[in-house]
Amino acid sequence: MTITTPPRTQTEPLLEIRDLSVDYGYDENAVTALSNVNLTLHRGEILGLAGESGCGKSTLAYAATRLLPPPGVITGGEVMFTSSRGGGSGDLLRMSDKQLRAQRWRDTAIVFQGSMNALNPVYRVGKQLMDGIAAHEKIPRKAMRERAAELLTMVGISADRLDSYPHQLSGGMRQRVMIAMALALEPELVIMDEPTTALDVVMQRQIVEQIIELKDELGFSVIFITHDVSLLIELADRIAIMYAGEIVEDAGSREVYHEPRHPYTAGLLHSFPPLRGPKRELGGIPGSPPDLLSLPSGCRFRTRCPYAFGACARVVPQLGDTLYGDDEAHRGVACHLHDATIDGPSVPPELAVRPEGRTLLGVNPRESGKIS
Repeated sequence: MTITTPPRTQTEPLLEIRDLSVDYGYDENAVTALSNVNLTLHRGEILGLAGESGCGKSTLAYAATRLLPPPGVITGGEVMFTSSRGGGSGDLLRMSDKQLRAQRWRDTAIVFQGSMNALNPVYRVGKQLMDGIAAHEKIPRKAMRERAAELLTMVGISADRLDSYPHQLSGGMRQRVMIAMALALEPELVIMDEPTTALDVVMQRQIVEQIIELKDELGFSVIFITHDVSLLIELADRIAIMYAGEIVEDAGSREVYHEPRHPYTAGLLHSFPPLRGPKRELGGIPGSPPDLLSLPSGCRFRTRCPYAFGACARVVPQLGDTLYGDDEAHRGVACHLHDATIDGPSVPPELAVRPEGRTLLGVNPRESGKIS
């Protein structure tokens, strides 16, 4: 396949989600699953979306691409896609069905969770790959089959598997077929909804390495959804942490791993054992996610947060700058511990900044002169 994708730069936004809100249900008993979510994906970037099951990760992906099944209802927001090809740009939520059909797979593609269920069990793999190509390109059948074979080879599967049925492939091979299908028309954005969840750790490693290799070769951007933060640390350029339908932290993967700012992020990181270094006791997160029909006042995480104080029950935290100003202009956190406008306790050591050569551990930045 000839790659014609133009060079990418990470400074240009490809997808901008603005104040996206989603309900499940149509009456006064509707459940708000997403609350004014804002997220930006840049060209050439891998953005990880992490959080506990039920936090809204998949809902965000399906709502942004208008694949949300009933009774899901998008109640507000915009999803701005900026194509470098000029064809599929605009607000995805306000495109006509014809525009959306033309935009899908050519500009945006999705790798669905559960590859065995996503593939049609009664059709051969080759036919399913060719159907996607035929829907957008009018080329001879022989050329389509050659392209399908090339796609399989690109993801590490022998071309003679074109005539196999999904049940004749292993779980890892089916997942690779789904990735090949998503890349068939060289889209600019690929959304991957937990593509490695059902795979063993060896196959997970192979899939992750292949995603990185293909992304570097083809130049697409990725939104990678998973509950496994440890997987994102080595895969993603940036990680957004979701909790109860909101983004609570958005930062570079290295910053999230070494210097988490939100207590929920720190709890997730302490929920899996380190692969290197000294042994440490796993902390985990006490309690359970809140009932979306009966959310706590103020901060949604406060009932599980060991650092909650008075303002947490009264004021809803907004995703914004941390206490450390220009030093962390690239990241956002929704936590009153890092809100300079709220008189709160000292930032705990595990959530405090650790600049090179000095430390603010245990020091309240409001009193240290860091924040005026």
